[in-house]
Amino acid sequence: MYSSTLKSNSIIMSNTPLHIGFDAKRIVRNGTGLGAYGRTLVNDLAQYPLQLSLYAPDAGRAPLRNQIIERPNVAFKFANKRWPLGNAYWRTKGIVADLKRDGIQLYHGLSGELPLGISQSGIPSVVTIHDLIFLRHPEFYNPIDVKLYTWKFRRTLREATHIIAISERTKHDIIQYGQVPDEKISLIYQSCAQRFGAETDAAVLQQVAQHYQLPQRYILNVGSIETRKNVLQAVQALLYLPSDVSLVIIGRPTDYTHKVMAYAQRQNLQQRVRILHGVPDEHLPALYAMAEVFVYPSVYEGFGIPIIEAIRCGLPVVACSGSCLEEAGGPDNIYVSPGDVLGMANAIRRSLIGSAHREARIQRSQTYVQRFAGTDVAGQVYQLYHQILSRS
Repeated sequence: MYSSTLKSNSIIMSNTPLHIGFDAKRIVRNGTGLGAYGRTLVNDLAQYPLQLSLYAPDAGRAPLRNQIIERPNVAFKFANKRWPLGNAYWRTKGIVADLKRDGIQLYHGLSGELPLGISQSGIPSVVTIHDLIFLRHPEFYNPIDVKLYTWKFRRTLREATHIIAISERTKHDIIQYGQVPDEKISLIYQSCAQRFGAETDAAVLQQVAQHYQLPQRYILNVGSIETRKNVLQAVQALLYLPSDVSLVIIGRPTDYTHKVMAYAQRQNLQQRVRILHGVPDEHLPALYAMAEVFVYPSVYEGFGIPIIEAIRCGLPVVACSGSCLEEAGGPDNIYVSPGDVLGMANAIRRSLIGSAHREARIQRSQTYVQRFAGTDVAGQVYQLYHQILSRS
């Protein structure tokens, strides 16, 4: 059927533009992983001979929507009438009529979902599945949400012509939990936006440092502040690190945030733990660039794009083992077990500025993550679209 792992070397295709539709809800609403995946992929695909239509229930958030580069072959399409059950119904089912009306040749669900009836519409579909954490670790979710997500997953498997998994770990989980044949799944890694790794102007660094009143030396963590992300382990590790080293945490707050700060206060670490919410996307490269180490103690991830962002910005990474983080960061970073606080503290100490072999490990890691370069990923997706349509 289709190759389970696509190669991106020279792709020679027809220059006749294909008309591709995308589920753009997360592109206009989500500031983190799912949204970043969609925005980066669309911007990279727009450089190919494609017509891209981005379907969303509404216009969402302007700062996120505006990250899509304006090009003549890219257009947003919003729900254009009131639906009895709201725009959620349009995205779940009503959108199919719009796709047919607009002459969409292939539809891509960017965040693990496809509309009901797409398989009967005559429009082939691709779905990107990022993770199945709700099945592997249901303890991190509300039981009702687990049932809803599981229903959506099963439904999407029935609708999809083909599936993209963003990591080997996710591909393995799809096969295990969905009983999906290997040939129906393509492994295509998530791409990292090109702004991560570009040199940041010294004046911008100073401006960002002053704006957030950043400590002189800090470890950085980026991601939603929730139990599964396990940032408390990094806070606990501070007890065993030099007193002039702080931890800066960037992410959406949850109830878990209070647990993290309560621990910091009990241990007199509150001056060394900074939590930043609502950080604009354009400030992230500077925040990475000024850190000494990136720490990502998540118990389980589908991929872990912040690790790649950090490496591209010149940071060594300390992360937890047991999911796909070794796959994202490569062999030259340090991985410890979830819950191993002393191991994490030792790993961070070995990664601070001035530690032995730090720079060499960073250089080897930057070579490793070149495999996730955006145009390479877009090329593989472009090739997959053609393969699917040639067999439809």
